[in-house]
Amino acid sequence: MNKSKSVAFFGVCTALAMILAYVEVLLPPIFPAVPGIKMGLPNIIIVFLLYRRGPIPAIAVSLLRVALVSMLFSNAMALLYSLSGAILSLLVMIILRKLNFLSTVGVSVAGGVAHNVGQILMAMLLLETSELFYYLVVLTVTGTIAGILIGLCGSLIIKRIPERLLKF
Repeated sequence: MNKSKSVAFFGVCTALAMILAYVEVLLPPIFPAVPGIKMGLPNIIIVFLLYRRGPIPAIAVSLLRVALVSMLFSNAMALLYSLSGAILSLLVMIILRKLNFLSTVGVSVAGGVAHNVGQILMAMLLLETSELFYYLVVLTVTGTIAGILIGLCGSLIIKRIPERLLKF
């Protein structure tokens, strides 16, 4: 394996995930009346990495992206919410990928819903209220829809970029 090509590849993946996060910030809210709903565009890259390079690169790029995007575009509280969602989402997707009984879309949907669960649990902890749990109903629906779209995009990229191009 060529180490410099590998480092460059993961740098490009991190940059793409950050660009997708920035694009997501620029987009108008999907449902203005319901705060906090996002598509999760950077997860296209994470799903791709999980299926093409394995869990370690997916974890590394995801956590690096969360840290860098939080430093550039938000604050420490947003970092806590993003990290809690990203970590739970990664764990769920890695486990489901290893079990190999769901499609890419199914794994992505589970990751999207897990991301929302992680964020709600962190909010419940920080705000010391269990009332936020009810918000999870809305976030489960939107996480499922977003997970389907992200999974379809990730699946398309996985199919379009041959494995032989990723051997370095």
